[in-house]
Amino acid sequence: MTTPGRHEHRGERRVWLALGGNLGDRIAHLRAALDALEASGVAVETVSSVYETPPWGIEDQPRFVNIVVEARTALDAHALLRLCKRIEADRGRDFSTVRNGPRPIDIDILLIEGEVIDDPDLIVPHRMLQDRAFVLVPLAEVSPGVEHPLLHRTARVLLEDVDPAGIDVLAGPGWWR
Repeated sequence: MTTPGRHEHRGERRVWLALGGNLGDRIAHLRAALDALEASGVAVETVSSVYETPPWGIEDQPRFVNIVVEARTALDAHALLRLCKRIEADRGRDFSTVRNGPRPIDIDILLIEGEVIDDPDLIVPHRMLQDRAFVLVPLAEVSPGVEHPLLHRTARVLLEDVDPAGIDVLAGPGWWR
């Protein structure tokens, strides 16, 4: 059973977002993205530590910083996706570059409470969630018991199946506020 959080209102539900980037002032981009989410109807409740992680997909690029946030919002899934893309663009993300390449900020929707979505522009839960240590390490920190709705395994259990080598804590809990 879900216990109402401090920001819960009618129609709100929990969402988990992964934020990361490897260009510019990486921490400043994370802070600005979190502030923009909050200013746009996403009540950020828990923010993980900042993890510095090896690049995924294309290895010849700078190391990333990654976090996961648990939040509440009344935005529907597609409105949340549009918000995330707008924040990325506002922070200088170039969507014409190679997939998994360098970027100042990336915001992925990992999970939305009570929803499974398989649309051409949005898949929730995120299709690579269970394969990415750089997502599972901070997800298990903020919500170890959250369950993947298709695999029926918690973040803590999913983390046991990936290799967290090369993932270092850059800033501990409380870094954002």
